[in-house]
Formats: sequence, C-alpha cells, structure tokens
Amino acid sequence: MSTDEQAAKLTLGWEEWVSLPGLGLPAMKAKVDTGARTSALHATEIETFGPASAPKVRFTVHPIPGENLSIPCSADIIDRREVTSSNGESEMRYVISTDLVVDGHSWPIEVTLTDRRGMALHMLLGRQALGENVAVSPSERFCQPELDYSVYASKNIRKTAPNRVLRIAVLSREDNYSTRRLVEEGEKRGHTVEVIDTTRCYMDINALAPEVHYDGKRLPRYDAVIPRIGASITQYGTAVLRQFETLGTFCVNGSEGITASRDKLHAHQVLARQKIGMPATAFAASPKDTKNLIDIVGGAPLIVKLLESTQGKGVVLAETKKAAESVITAFRGLKANFLVQQFVKEANGEDIRCLVVGSKVVAAMKRSGAEGDFRSNLHLGGSAVAVRITKEERATAVKAAKAFGLNVAGVDLLRSETGPKVLEVNSSPGLEGIERTSKKNIAGLIYDEIETNVRPAPLRMRRPTNSRT
Repeated sequence: MSTDEQAAKLTLGWEEWVSLPGLGLPAMKAKVDTGARTSALHATEIETFGPASAPKVRFTVHPIPGENLSIPCSADIIDRREVTSSNGESEMRYVISTDLVVDGHSWPIEVTLTDRRGMALHMLLGRQALGENVAVSPSERFCQPELDYSVYASKNIRKTAPNRVLRIAVLSREDNYSTRRLVEEGEKRGHTVEVIDTTRCYMDINALAPEVHYDGKRLPRYDAVIPRIGASITQYGTAVLRQFETLGTFCVNGSEGITASRDKLHAHQVLARQKIGMPATAFAASPKDTKNLIDIVGGAPLIVKLLESTQGKGVVLAETKKAAESVITAFRGLKANFLVQQFVKEANGEDIRCLVVGSKVVAAMKRSGAEGDFRSNLHLGGSAVAVRITKEERATAVKAAKAFGLNVAGVDLLRSETGPKVLEVNSSPGLEGIERTSKKNIAGLIYDEIETNVRPAPLRMRRPTNSRT
C-alpha cells in the first residue's frame, strides 16, 4: 500500500496526538489548522552549524507544555522561508523535513522552527502537511488513537532516540594524532567537529547568561566537549571546562576529575579512599621526615615523583638509600612538590595501559621501557604490545576511572605479587599507541559514549498525565 493510500484513510480532528520519531519525539499534541499553510514546531536555542554546502540546524524542543523537559534535536536545513503568523507578523524561519506518524501511518512533512512559547499546543499542522489525502473534522478532537506523555519517563527513551547530527568541540592546542582522529571519526559519522584552542577561550562569568568566547565571538552551544587539556595548562583548561559545564554541555571528562587526576598526591588520596590497590606512597614537607618517608615505602630502591609529572618526566628511580636521600634533598632545594613511592621490582619495568571508555576496558597494552630505563612511557622510547588482562585488572581499571568520574581514561597498572597496583589515571590518554597496538577504533568507541550520553534522559513525571489534559 502506498503512502498516499495510507494517508487517505485518516480523519483528523482539530487536535491530535502525533509522533516525530526522526527528531526523537514519540508523543506530541498538535493543532490541525487548515487555515495555515505552513506547519510549525515550537523550538528554542535555534543555531545553525555545519558546512555552507550542507547546513544543519540545532534546536531544543519542549514537547510537554508546562513540563521542564528539553529534547535536543538537529536536522538538515532544506529552506529558509518568510512566514506570516495569524496576527500578521512576519519572520524568517528555518525549514526542515521529518516524518510525521499518526496511528502507524507515516509520511514526510516540512516543518518550520519558531518560538511558540505561551501556545497551548507546541506543534501546528498546516494544510501543506495534510494534502488532499487527510480529512479534517474541525469540530472534533482526537479522532485517532491517543498517546501519552509517560513515554518520556520510560528508561527506553535513550535507546529509542535517533542518532542525530551533533556539534562537538575538541579542546586542544595540538595538531597531533589524537586530535586528528577525533575530528576524522566525528566527521565520518556526520557530526560537525571543531578544534578549539583552550588558551584562546575567554569567559563571561555571570549568573544569568554565562558564555564562552573565542576570537571575539561567543562560542555556539555544543552538544558535547571533548577535553584534550595539556598538563601545562590544567588550571586554565579546567576553568574553561567548568564554564561549559555551567552551560549544561556534556563534557566527556569533567573538570573535577581532570584536576584530581593531574595532581599525583590528590590522585593517590582518591584511590586510597576508594580502597584501590596502588604502590605504597608517602608525602611530607619537612626535611626532618626524609628517613621516615623512605621507611614507609619499604626502603630503596624507590621512586621519587613530582606531583605534576607527565609522560615520565620528573620521575626518578633511587636505587640506594643514599641516592634516595640525595634526590629528595635536591627536589626540596628546588622547592618542588613530590611524593615517594614503592618500587615494584616484579613489574620488571613494564606496566599495563588500560583504556577505559564508559564503564568498560575497551583495549589494553603492555608497555616496556627502553633498554636501561625503568619508565615504560612510549614518548621516552618504550615499546608496546597488546595484552590480555585478568578479571581483577579489568575491575581495578574501571573502578579507578569511576573514582575520578572519568568517561574516558588511561589507567596504568603494575602487576605485583599482591595484585594489580594503579600507578596513574590519565584523563587525556593518547590514542595513537593504543589504537595501533590493539587494532581497535578507540575514537569510534568514544563517539559511541558521547552519542549515548547526549540522548535525552527519562523525565521524572511529577504525576500521572491524563492524555486529554
């Protein structure tokens, strides 16, 4: 049966329940108005994005009048049209195309986006959307089966929401493999991905309308932000990220988790609070406590580590007690903050990088240091091979990432005689080594996590909703 033959069977009253599944709107009440030529959908926060050759529009729909439920939507722009309302006012509106579903019958319609705030019904169906195959009975309501707003409270609302086109910002100052892969994979999925230099962002901090600015302009509203904040700009980078969080933007990793993971002392205190295994660690400010620090971690050999070290820099192995005392004295002389840590001999200069995305370890590799170097960082000439990890190692890595509230994390483990020990939780793990070693599309898995999280969450209904009210 053709679409026209299906539509010909329909009789609509002046008010009907409809669905717009392509926009993630399973239930809406619409006013059917044959006096209006153009259909309209109540939309706010309307912003265009994407290339000029294929422009898109991002907007927010509030399907339930009186309820604080926002459904983020996006669609291709098919036209921009001047529309005159019933009160004689004209405005330019973006026009999109989407499928309208009524009682199982579906057909494409054109819809204009406009602010219908204050209207009893947030959608209007004009005669263009009805055509000659739909009969309208203007004195009746709900000629077709009624739906219910409770569908928005269902836990399945995330699963059934369409994968819409997203506008995503990557906060990064570097044109490296990880940044390029995130842009490449996002665009491959049809998303618009923009790389933003973190240090060139500046903020308008106020209670009513906080904003992030860049190159003299206010940045648009992004669906998601992927922070790739370097260790040297952690403080400013996380301040920018907090501003995006204030705007309600989904951030792959939050500012608090990044801040905590970058400070080695804070990070180990977080791990200890969650009872996550790690090498014995000690910290003190007074030179008088040097001997006690060495004793706490089991004596030499031991590791002396700057609190904000990265990629193996600022990490020293002291093989004897005398060497440990000399290194500690030297660090104190530089007024550097550091901690002292147990050296796990049985690890043999190897560690395991577990890449956690969401609540799963999606890949793992064993890293070995260059000859004569106890540090296994790939940036320092280390090598890596794919490795199978144990159930305990997998659980430890997931628990460590969760302790910092990170959706994407590189968790570095040591294999010790007493089980896995967490060395570090990296909030901006590099993708090159892990993708090449594991042969997995890690960037794609990160986008899977983003697409899941930007879908609408179930609405907490304040009371049972009567379908006729």
